[in-house]
Amino acid sequence: MSDRLPPKPASRPEKTSLINYLRLFRRDILSAQPAKLYRAWMAEFRTPFFRSFLVNQPDLVKEVLNKRPMDFPKSSRIAEGLRPLLGDSVFLTNGEVWQRQRRIIDPAFAGGRIKDTFPAMLAAGEAVVERLGSLEGPFDVEPQTSHAAADVIFRTLFSIPITHETARAVFAEFQTHQKAQPILNIAAFVPLPKWLPRFHKRETKRTAKIIRGLIEQLTDARMAQIEAGTAPDDLATKIMTTPDPETGEAFNAAEMVDQVAIFFLAGHETSASALAWALWLLADNPDVQERVAAEGDALGAAPEFSDMSKLRFTRDVFRETLRLYPPVPMMVREAKCPETFREREVPKGSQIVLSPWHLGRHERFWDAPDAFDPDRFATENGKQGLRDCFIPFSSGPRVCTGAGFAMVEGPLILALIARAFHIRTVEGRRPVPVAHLTVRAAEGIWIELRPRAENAR
Repeated sequence: MSDRLPPKPASRPEKTSLINYLRLFRRDILSAQPAKLYRAWMAEFRTPFFRSFLVNQPDLVKEVLNKRPMDFPKSSRIAEGLRPLLGDSVFLTNGEVWQRQRRIIDPAFAGGRIKDTFPAMLAAGEAVVERLGSLEGPFDVEPQTSHAAADVIFRTLFSIPITHETARAVFAEFQTHQKAQPILNIAAFVPLPKWLPRFHKRETKRTAKIIRGLIEQLTDARMAQIEAGTAPDDLATKIMTTPDPETGEAFNAAEMVDQVAIFFLAGHETSASALAWALWLLADNPDVQERVAAEGDALGAAPEFSDMSKLRFTRDVFRETLRLYPPVPMMVREAKCPETFREREVPKGSQIVLSPWHLGRHERFWDAPDAFDPDRFATENGKQGLRDCFIPFSSGPRVCTGAGFAMVEGPLILALIARAFHIRTVEGRRPVPVAHLTVRAAEGIWIELRPRAENAR
């Protein structure tokens, strides 16, 4: 293990002005947090327009996410900034609309469907190993993991590789959209009437329109294939042909564009973030890297889905990465009625912040919370932490539909890369975590690769 703790952003001063806090928060929500939140059960923050409560107490987290999720819908404040791209996707909706969407989407990710998508994941993993083999010298791995994760999404969703013209165009525009997209829109802080424009950046709106137009081309083409009886049996076909069991109605074309947009954002952006951090952690911990490489070798030349059981330690490496660098660092719910948390009044309309970032590094829950230790999950402390405060995919009815998908994709790609290359850190390029759409690094995540002798070409 490395003697140094993995990177963590510096906390803000305990006392600061509201203006300075909002400035920090808009720039990066991670460095805007005071150190005391890593040991607090709950904290309150007040603005002129609403009250916000960060909740770290496990039973309260379960109350919000698992026991009474309909009483704590997703906050419309956070949705404001994502609406241009995601429309009314399952990620942003609430109530009956959300329930209907999940009834249609969930069957596509149930049971044997992950097994069915494994060949596409493997093909994308082998493709990224080949691309990485052509790189020389130090490089920022984030664009490479973004490319790999997008490849997985397009192969499993539409049966096309990232090299397909439309897939390549969506990926390129999304890179631009991500850079133009602020974490929060002004409406996240100031209540605005629905008829008032949301002041999205011109580039945000432009790139979102292009991406949605390209997705519409893919969904229209797939609809034609379905009607002609020539559609491949992939996730898109499954979702587009699954009727709501209560109404018998399937998604229309416009609804499908919304859903594909969130599949791409959630399935691509979050996996890309986790993979990049996992590769850097392997580079910084050579002993861990060798154990992952050994499990990768055990997969053999033509891995099958059943071989994933051989990646037990690699799975823990990926899980530990998600604990330290959860792609979505904070989730926000809204109290539909007055509540009392820890003998404190929580008014109706309050924002309830549930933070995988703070829960994953909380000093009351984890032994050595800031250390990278994949073996912790074999301990009682680690097992208890998984039960009580490990929510990188959320929890309860709104748990990410692709959680199982991600826990196959991530370890598989890590094992394939580690068995092909020695991964090294780059001197003077220690990454600093920041939150954009997901947890990335301020100036990239830099590594260097050297082919393993037995795999040298």
